[in-house]
Amino acid sequence: MPDLTETARPTGTVPPADTARPPGSAPPADTVPPPGKTPPVDTARTDREGWIDAARPRAGMPRPRRRFRTGWARLRPVVGLGLLAVLIGYAVLTPWLADFDPRITDYPAGLTGPSAEHLFGTDPAGRDLLVRSAAGLRVTLLVATVCAIVSTVIGTLVGALSGVAGGVVDQAVMRLVDTVNAVPHLLLGIVIVALYGGGLPAVIISITLTHWTSVARIVRAEVLSLRDREFVDAAISGGASRWRVVRRHLLPAVVPQAVLAAVLMLPHAVWHETTLSFLGLGLAPHEASIGILLDEAREATMLGGWWALVFPSALLVVATLSVAAGGAAWRDRLTPRRRTELSL
Repeated sequence: MPDLTETARPTGTVPPADTARPPGSAPPADTVPPPGKTPPVDTARTDREGWIDAARPRAGMPRPRRRFRTGWARLRPVVGLGLLAVLIGYAVLTPWLADFDPRITDYPAGLTGPSAEHLFGTDPAGRDLLVRSAAGLRVTLLVATVCAIVSTVIGTLVGALSGVAGGVVDQAVMRLVDTVNAVPHLLLGIVIVALYGGGLPAVIISITLTHWTSVARIVRAEVLSLRDREFVDAAISGGASRWRVVRRHLLPAVVPQAVLAAVLMLPHAVWHETTLSFLGLGLAPHEASIGILLDEAREATMLGGWWALVFPSALLVVATLSVAAGGAAWRDRLTPRRRTELSL
């Protein structure tokens, strides 16, 4: 028979604590914490559950799809860098190895379709588009690379100065950055090119002066996070001057982020140079550039020469995507938290 001496506990009451519980053991599941206090949280278990919750949506997808995504994440930088190497080789070697001069016109052969003699066809002036596109791609990549490097150097120096100096200097630099960012880059670039009278140097100066602000913000944020680190405090305690701390500790730490910003800026500089050349503010009309080729393709397209637009546009898109793929892979290497646990 059941023990009738045990009285039933009313519903909603809390049982007394088990005073005989061994030290270090978990409390009973139905123990209610005192008012105003929260129970301790098992952070390891919470993090583990977070990883599981993040992996659950991807774990539910079909296995071939998961393998494809993981494989593409690993092959993306290889494919991007491979395409970029092919484009650079094409842009550098084709004008030297080809039998056609990209500046010599041949009007009777104008708007000839793709053939064995002219793989990309000819433009309205009879110039071979294979050679002319290679020369234009070479100029565009060269201008974009120079602009990205110079902008990165300026942004790194300005961002490091702002982060190290702080106070009034930091506020003045940030207000200057906000002022430059408030004006559209293309509009400001057009004004700068017009002030310098056009030409290749004016295009480089305009792109450089409008693209350093993003690098300055990144470097400033990185320097502000590094100023409070233990190795900086140890260097200052050891008698190191501010210039030595900046030169030996802060600048080497921000170089990877600055180089990544330069790589990601390269596609933007390519499109900016192409836009300025398309508007007639870059090189001379007889010179080769992707923007000039696209400007000339408007007339050719109206006359049925679709190849004059398709091939230069394809080169521009492939160059942009290849550089972006390499930059994204490098970004994932520098910031592994952006990757999911399935692609680690």
